[in-house]
Amino acid sequence: MNAATVAYSPGLEGVIAGTTKICTINPETQTLLYRGYDIQDLMQYASFEQTAYLLLYGELPTPNELDLFTQTLVAERGIRPEVASIIAGFPKDAHPMDALKAGLALEALYDPEKNVHTNETNIRKAIRIIAKMPALTAAFSHAKAGTSLPPVLGAELNHAEHTLYMLQGQKPDALTAKVFNSTLVIYAEHSFNASTFSARVTTSTLSDIHSGVLAAIGALKGPLHGGANEQAMLTFLEIGSPENVDAWLETALTEKRKIMGFGHRAYKNGDPRAKLLREMRAEFITAKGANSPWPAIADRLEALMTEKKGLFPNVDYPIAYLYYMMNIPTEVYTPIFAIGRSAGWTAHVVEQLANNRLIRPKALYEGHPQRPWNG
Repeated sequence: MNAATVAYSPGLEGVIAGTTKICTINPETQTLLYRGYDIQDLMQYASFEQTAYLLLYGELPTPNELDLFTQTLVAERGIRPEVASIIAGFPKDAHPMDALKAGLALEALYDPEKNVHTNETNIRKAIRIIAKMPALTAAFSHAKAGTSLPPVLGAELNHAEHTLYMLQGQKPDALTAKVFNSTLVIYAEHSFNASTFSARVTTSTLSDIHSGVLAAIGALKGPLHGGANEQAMLTFLEIGSPENVDAWLETALTEKRKIMGFGHRAYKNGDPRAKLLREMRAEFITAKGANSPWPAIADRLEALMTEKKGLFPNVDYPIAYLYYMMNIPTEVYTPIFAIGRSAGWTAHVVEQLANNRLIRPKALYEGHPQRPWNG
């Protein structure tokens, strides 16, 4: 066995691929820190706007800084009519993540600083990307449903509230907006995950920030990454009622099906984000879902999976049924993940370009040795 074989780690598991000051995960203590701040504190106290500012700039904003940052986000919420028109013409059977990717690529063509690539312009472009993601997502969702995209509103709605308004055409109640804000904060960043690493690899070639985010959206689409939230809800819908959980799981395990929403490479003893969401759900369920079967299904399936397989829920598991109880269509779950994660993606792109080195790993060749041409 040569040195390359010894060093090889499938899926790059455990491999240090770079340095960052943005986020750290400690699986031993089950902590997740954004720029040194615990996700539990951020989820409880921070708005998405504060979180995005923290990720981009490295510090929590002062009141004046937050006000200016929020004003900029609000001013950039809309998408160009040309872009909205093209999105409306997308095939109705297109995947919403593909529509989001295409929509953002179109918006990139009109960015006023698309050909200027400094740290300052990248941060400004990052803010524009974060601001426009909800409208880009909603544009295709409404086009597919045959409804009109709501007009963009101003600062009377924060980012979480405005996202739900754009998707649903009405302002959310305070409790729904509060829980939804917490999910965006939780989704905002998670170190060198597949989509973030894709963004860094792309921009390490000195490509632009939009290209990095587009690469990230493509990676997030997969069911082993962002698509897991939609798949988890489809599992709950398939089960149907709490009484069906035991028999359903027995069949699924016999058929060796992958149970989406469980397990995480970074957390062997449970995803702290899932635990936090589970703890905060009580008030929401009491107010919005007293007769809903989904929490009871989730609790029973979680107990059985922990007992039988030693697997714990990841963040996508509780978010799946919380979004369903907010009347959010399952096909929009992963684009919402992208709306939150756009803050982390853009922060990583800015960090990558600030001290760039082309990301170009080696591969372990397992093909034929050199052989003669016999043609």
